[in-house]
Amino acid sequence: MKITTDLERMGDLAVNIAERAISLNQEPQLKPYIDIPKMAQITQSMVKDVLEAFVNQDSRLARSVCERDDLVDGLNDQVFRELLTYMMSDPPTITRAVHLLIVCRFLERIADHATNIAEDVIFMVDALVIKHHADTREEPGEDKDLEKLC
Repeated sequence: MKITTDLERMGDLAVNIAERAISLNQEPQLKPYIDIPKMAQITQSMVKDVLEAFVNQDSRLARSVCERDDLVDGLNDQVFRELLTYMMSDPPTITRAVHLLIVCRFLERIADHATNIAEDVIFMVDALVIKHHADTREEPGEDKDLEKLC
């Protein structure tokens, strides 16, 4: 039941991306789209894999979803900087660039929701809380360093 909120938000964000795509398709392409499709591909694979991890109770697959979130965040930052440059050098591109920035932001948020579900799967399977880097379960007498998972 806990993951339904994340799934609903992901669906809402997907609708918003589709609406932006319709707007963007009515004007010439601002630039060759390389990083945005890469972001979409990674995000889509994260959603697919986290649902598979949930169904199969596979915490290892869930951990791999968490690791990919950093890739999406990095691409989002990269596209932001690139589009900001376009907007500063050619103000008529601002509207199209803002639509693209919003699409990137929505993809990044979908990836974050997939990561939230992955954290829930890890808790469900391994009884391990990894949110906020509280990601170890020490056995009595063991001294372990925190390992960053998500």
